[in-house]
Amino acid sequence: MPFLDRLQRWAELTPHATAIDVDGHRLSFRELHDAAEAQLVCDQRTQPSRITALALPNGTDFVVQFAAGVANDSRCAVLDPGWPVPVRSAVDRQLSAVAAIEPATADTGPASRRHAPVLSDGPGDSVFLYGFTSGTTSVPKAFTRNRQSWQLSFEASADVFGLTRDDRTLAPGPFSSSLTLYALCESLYTGAALFGLSSFDVGAALRCLRKNSITRVVAVPSALQLIAERALSADGAADGGADCAPGTGLTSIVSAGSKLQGETLALLRRWAPNATIFEYYGAAELGFVAASAHRPDDGARSEARFPHDRATAVGTAFPGVEVRIQNDEGHALGQRQSGSIAVRSRLVCDGYDWGDDGEAFQRVGDWCTVGDQGYLDDDDVLHFLGRRTDMIITGGHNVYPHEVEAALHSVPGVRTALVTGLPDPRRGHRLVAAILLPDGVAAEPGTTDADTTDADMTDADMTVALRNACRAALTVPKRPRTYYAMTELPLTTSGKLSRNLLARWILDGDPRVRTL
Repeated sequence: MPFLDRLQRWAELTPHATAIDVDGHRLSFRELHDAAEAQLVCDQRTQPSRITALALPNGTDFVVQFAAGVANDSRCAVLDPGWPVPVRSAVDRQLSAVAAIEPATADTGPASRRHAPVLSDGPGDSVFLYGFTSGTTSVPKAFTRNRQSWQLSFEASADVFGLTRDDRTLAPGPFSSSLTLYALCESLYTGAALFGLSSFDVGAALRCLRKNSITRVVAVPSALQLIAERALSADGAADGGADCAPGTGLTSIVSAGSKLQGETLALLRRWAPNATIFEYYGAAELGFVAASAHRPDDGARSEARFPHDRATAVGTAFPGVEVRIQNDEGHALGQRQSGSIAVRSRLVCDGYDWGDDGEAFQRVGDWCTVGDQGYLDDDDVLHFLGRRTDMIITGGHNVYPHEVEAALHSVPGVRTALVTGLPDPRRGHRLVAAILLPDGVAAEPGTTDADTTDADMTDADMTVALRNACRAALTVPKRPRTYYAMTELPLTTSGKLSRNLLARWILDGDPRVRTL
């Protein structure tokens, strides 16, 4: 069971407790259960297919239809409502082809009139979810998940992250993203309240924190950074309420989607001094892989766990998950040897229904990988070096942007660093880096501004500092050729940093990025 049997339980035990709230539109557990069951009855009358294609913006309607869409032995394909029309049409065609060979659940005979549909979970080994990741074609790859993989994940993550029925979680990202969708279902499974936003807005997030006594936030690092920065500013006091510091009531923050850099971690600690800050590494296809916790009383011990190379450390293996590093032939490598991160667990997906380009999810025996690169140190802490698809080939050398970004983040005043490759006729790609400074705008050439960086740096000073940091930490092929300053972050619709978008900004001469 993913969560529907639990939803029935909470509807009986705590019928009036908040299950979901999006921008003040609230459903209790009983209201959600009854609305989803009514939707299930409607669906089975009007669409006999076992596959529901769900492409809705954040809202209670999404939650109701998702719960109905995964009931019994049905499947739900959660689509990004922001997809361009050609992409959506291509996915719809693929889903129609799959549905054509699936047995229908609708039955117009007497039996169906005697037995009304019931909102319950299907067999553990049955598929309930189609998830999507980008591929080498314009059509997203579709992977499937069985119910048991998420049930086991709920039990493990609730234990690791300390989620209880008393928690009130803010998940400000799109429900169509795997991080937010999982947070939603995890809360329904646990009997906790989840609060969402119709669209991401920092002011709305702060108001939600204050108004709803939020205890827990689940978001990608870029969103957490924006919320914490606003909360600690004068503008944030106005958004969250001048008589309230919105982060002090938080007991936990869960970050995933990319590495939580040291400066962002310090910012979150200032904003939410009482919270345990969790970060985990995983993939939509693999589920949870590794996690770490930064507790309020850790102090120097937090840094001591990951000395020197903390910028790449993502934690130790998740409960029930075995992690190893392997070469391209699938053979295990030793400690501190870099290769592909592989896992053996019951949390992984079932594989791709379509779009398998041979570059993503692979299974060799019991071991699965999506090609992410990393190594295990002497304490079995996993270090993430980058995704194979992010790798930049420059002058015949393979460069993983994450390594370069880790070096750049060591420079005081660098709020965010992002590395990408630009087309180059000689090298194949030219390595470049862009940084975001504390106020979002680098100092103009020839000026100094105490509000811009801690060291009153000019563009020239900052460039020297960046080059020096790269010389100290990286070999020559891994050092960026040009440095840029960004006025804002290049983000995808799910709030993740996009290297491809940064490259487009640079090539198009976009005013949001300029040469240092």
